[in-house]
Amino acid sequence: MHKYLFYFLLFLNIFYLFFFNRKTIRKFFYKPKIKSLQLEKIDDLFLPETIDKKLKAPSQNMLINTFFVPASWNVVGMTSDYEAWILSVISKKSQSIFEFGTCSGKTTFLFALNSPEDARVVTITLDPGKAEEEILDTGDNVFAKKNALSESIYNNFMFSLNSKLKEKIDVIFQDSKNLNIDKYKNSFDLIFIDGGHTYSCIKNDTEKAMQMIKKNGFIFWHDYSVGKRSHKDVYKYLNEICDKHKIFHIQNTTLCFYKRQ
Repeated sequence: MHKYLFYFLLFLNIFYLFFFNRKTIRKFFYKPKIKSLQLEKIDDLFLPETIDKKLKAPSQNMLINTFFVPASWNVVGMTSDYEAWILSVISKKSQSIFEFGTCSGKTTFLFALNSPEDARVVTITLDPGKAEEEILDTGDNVFAKKNALSESIYNNFMFSLNSKLKEKIDVIFQDSKNLNIDKYKNSFDLIFIDGGHTYSCIKNDTEKAMQMIKKNGFIFWHDYSVGKRSHKDVYKYLNEICDKHKIFHIQNTTLCFYKRQ
């Protein structure tokens, strides 16, 4: 009897050890294929000012307009504040911006806040009324599909009450797989891909973005990580194409980027 109890408790401990450390365990087995770079390697915008041998400070290029979203607001699907800052800095020199995946509109808001006054921001999101039928008829990653549904609930966005910034933003309520990009080819200085994380969606959005980006423009992807099952197809797809395109990961983030030469 004691023997069986011992084995049961041993099994229980192993199960809990795996359950509470499953993200770390996945990272051990999935080695990233994409090279990680320090922030300063992305663009000269991120080169700091040197105060003295012991201290550096942000340059004028690195100062942005920003805001913070308290956890108590229960807003889903956001970048971290550090990631949002990186994207905001790049947007300061971006005359035209396209975003795959509006969600709450937090990043859209930051793009509009920090881009030049006459810049245009185009963002695409699923129509909340049609999201379920457009997502559930695919055979993709079920966890990514659930996330897409939970993030496609907004008819209005964080920027909706700011009439001045709202004029800079065009919202497209449509499945990005059905987006006709003929008028968007070679049109954007910055493209942010943070829409559906199913394999078919990340592939679609990336292939379209590669045609939409201007020379010297940036494409950024969010959620390059193995910590969540809903992110695994982003990780898988970017690893597959990184030999064809010069894609890099940014240290201490889940962001990857590509600069068209």
